[in-house]
This record gives sequence, structure tokens and C-alpha cells, in this order.
Amino acid sequence: MNSSVEHLSPTTSSARFSLPSKSTAGPKPNIYERNLNKTRVAEVSAASLSFLFSEVVQYTQKRVSGVNDLERRLNTLGYRVGTRVLELTAYRAESSLKAPKREIRLLPALMAIHTQIWRAVYGRPADAIEKSVENVDEYMIIDNDPLIERHISVPRDLSGLSCSSFSAGIVEAVLDGLGFPARVTAHHTPTSTHPTRTTILIKLEKSVLDREDVLK
Repeated sequence: MNSSVEHLSPTTSSARFSLPSKSTAGPKPNIYERNLNKTRVAEVSAASLSFLFSEVVQYTQKRVSGVNDLERRLNTLGYRVGTRVLELTAYRAESSLKAPKREIRLLPALMAIHTQIWRAVYGRPADAIEKSVENVDEYMIIDNDPLIERHISVPRDLSGLSCSSFSAGIVEAVLDGLGFPARVTAHHTPTSTHPTRTTILIKLEKSVLDREDVLK
């Protein structure tokens, strides 16, 4: 290698074989400088999300006293994520629409959670929205195959645990941010075709129903 280099003139070696100096190389891109409207660069693989969430559950499990405490902490974590997801989706909507609007009716807000929020977090819409026939203040978002629960094995002593409490926290944060305060919980409702089917139960505060009656 040395002998071949010696036969090259300084001009040729400078033009064809020189490497850029460290001083000319640009700085590495900062994650905070990414364009928030480019959703593709922000996507992560389902495997990465599942692994991260599994680690979160295991870490939290070692620091709680029971199932209820674990679900409460997962709900709190989801609430923090939901607050930021709402900010992000609102920013993207404002940037893409000439006349962005804020939902003031309940059903359009629930549809936005079912479609836009679920797609922003899990890459696809939820499977259904249902209204309780027994209680006028209850609605349900159905997810037949929760992404975050696909690779989590719940031990027998925690058989009542629903890790989708994380998703319930996201929904609760978005509803609070939109002005529809509610208590949101997650419940396993398996079927023969969907053994991991989960229902996100939304119990609205009375003030929401009163406002809906006025807006009719």
C-alpha cells in the first residue's frame, strides 16, 4: 500500500484520496430539530415498543404492592404520554389545515381518539366505539389485539392485571385536555376469536353530559 501511494503525485492524492477533516463535518442531527410533521421518521418498530413497554411493566411491578397499585401507576404513565400525544396531534392538525377546529361535542372527540390518537400511538385505529345501554355516562373503546400486550405473560398471581391501563391513561389525558373530564379504566373482555380483547371504559363526569344536553 505504501509503495502505490508513493507513486501518486500530491495533486492526485489530494483530489481523489483525501478524507474530509473533522472540522468540516457537520454536527449530528438533534432529535429536537426534527420536523414534527414528518411522521415516518418518528415511527418505531412494534418489537421495540413491545420490548420497552415490557421493561416498564417489570420495573414497575417490583415497586408496587398489588395489581391495583400496578394498574394505577401504568395509568399515570399513560396519562403523561397522552398529554404529549394530544399536543403533537393538535400541532399537526393546525399545520395541515387552513382552519383547524377544536372538538366541542363528545362523539367527534371520541372518534378522534379512536382514529387519530390510536393511530399516532399504535399505528392503527382502535376496533370499535360502543355506548353503554345501561349507563348514559359510559362509553367504550374496543381494541381486539392490544399491541402493548402481545408479548407480555401475566403470572397467575396477577391474573386480574390489565396492562392496557397504560392506554386508559392516554385516553383519560386526551379527554381531559379536550374538556371532557372522565375516569378511564381498562378491562379484559376476551372472546373466542380475540383472546386478548380489551375494553377501555370511559365514565364521564356529569358536567360533560349537562353540556351535551345544552348543545343539542
